[in-house]
Amino acid sequence: MLTKSSPISTQSNLFHSELFSQLDVKDPLIQLANTINWTVFDDAFEQHYSQDNGRPSKPIRLMVGLLLLKQLENLSDERVVLQFKRNPYYQYFCGYSNYMPGMPCNATEL
Repeated sequence: MLTKSSPISTQSNLFHSELFSQLDVKDPLIQLANTINWTVFDDAFEQHYSQDNGRPSKPIRLMVGLLLLKQLENLSDERVVLQFKRNPYYQYFCGYSNYMPGMPCNATEL
């Protein structure tokens, strides 16, 4: 079942530290994330997902972002997932506006 990607929110959250306000906007990953038209990926891949049947999917932006980071940084599946957990710039690149301390997915899902 398709999970829609949500745009990066700049609204504060009482329980989570706002990720974007703490990052360097001049960082190349931030600039690249803001340059990419992520809706193109949603439009291209959503036809391959069921709208109302099956387990909810991971957001398309997350999966595309992880695959792009994997290629850009020359990382293995396991390493890119681990780096996502440790690196807030990776999390921002993949569409998260708040820090997420856990793994986004299993490395075998890439």
